[in-house]
Amino acid sequence: MLSLRQSLRFAVPATRAFATSRVVLQSKPAHKTATTLAEVDSNESLIGPGAKEGTVPTDLEQATGLERLELLGKLEGVEFFDTKPLDSSRKGTMADPIVLDSYEDYRYVGCTGSPADSHTIMWLKPTVKQPARCWECGSVYKINPVGVPHSHDH
Repeated sequence: MLSLRQSLRFAVPATRAFATSRVVLQSKPAHKTATTLAEVDSNESLIGPGAKEGTVPTDLEQATGLERLELLGKLEGVEFFDTKPLDSSRKGTMADPIVLDSYEDYRYVGCTGSPADSHTIMWLKPTVKQPARCWECGSVYKINPVGVPHSHDH
């Protein structure tokens, strides 16, 4: 009679079914990558082509979304993001706030006081419904919506 150990040596291996999957690569991408601002027509056109085989990609080749839009704009001399300093010649009040244009319902603001750099940067988030007051100097900032109103309901 065989022991358990000896019978395991002669055991027939169990068969397993393997599922295979295949990835089909398209010879052409489903979208055209924009190389100029005029060619931007959708989010998909802002996906970079990536690097050629064996090379290191440039920023423009690997950039996607807003980063790619910003880079395409810089190539054509267009500044997409408002990076100029805020009005620091006065303090905003509730009656006369410092008004900021925004395409969104909110905007992040770095207040440095009035005159400029009179205190460390305090980050605020005024919204369309609620102005923001700096807790260091008391300056008030309000949003002026300039974009198309949209609903955040999903």
